[in-house]
Amino acid sequence: MLAAVGCHAAPDTGKAEAPAGQAHTEPVTLTAADGVKVYGTWYRAEHPKALILLFHQAGSSSGEYATIAPKLVAMGYSAFAIDQRAGDGMFGENRTAKALGHDAGYLDAKADLEAALAWAKDRKLPVLLWGSSYSAALVFLVAAEHPGEVAGLLAFSPGEYLGSDTMVKAAAAKLRVPVFVTSAKSPEEIAAARAIAEAVRVAGTTLFVPQEGGVHGSSTLIPARDPAGAEENWKAVQAFLRRVVP
Repeated sequence: MLAAVGCHAAPDTGKAEAPAGQAHTEPVTLTAADGVKVYGTWYRAEHPKALILLFHQAGSSSGEYATIAPKLVAMGYSAFAIDQRAGDGMFGENRTAKALGHDAGYLDAKADLEAALAWAKDRKLPVLLWGSSYSAALVFLVAAEHPGEVAGLLAFSPGEYLGSDTMVKAAAAKLRVPVFVTSAKSPEEIAAARAIAEAVRVAGTTLFVPQEGGVHGSSTLIPARDPAGAEENWKAVQAFLRRVVP
């Protein structure tokens, strides 16, 4: 049931993606179930086909998606990027972590993802979860615990980062939605991503193995960080999104 693909994930028609309106941004503040304030940015497409919730990697912030979210908007998807409590200033200030004032663990940040999902329900759109590194592990847990609320999942460099060797794979086995998994080009990351992707029991699950470039997390889509691979990685993401939320 696992579709492993290389760099040419879909044929290139030669046609540019039609713009779907400008990205109108709006700050949003959420309150997680434990009372923590979670800060985010809503990128609004004019006529969105879906809402993609964007979660960053360790040491990072919602700024990880400053170039990615506008591209998603141009493809016709609204996006919401949050500052999780487990993060820092790799891509700019993490407002949630700064306000919290102390270090938080990866599993603690699960409450932030759940707050974003609860907020997304009111948008009345198909919702996809998108995770990077540790949050690519968390999205499997959140999707498994909220069946029927998530239309699909994208995981960039997932692994068993949450204190257990099986927690993420066990959650992956419970999913009933389309899943896209990719990683950096290193053998270790590919093996970790493959193990999780193979646990998913949904036909058409995509494991994208980069043939050129390929870096850790969602940075694999940022040309400045992955000049050799970003373009082909975007083709794979676009192919998945067109299939799941056309």
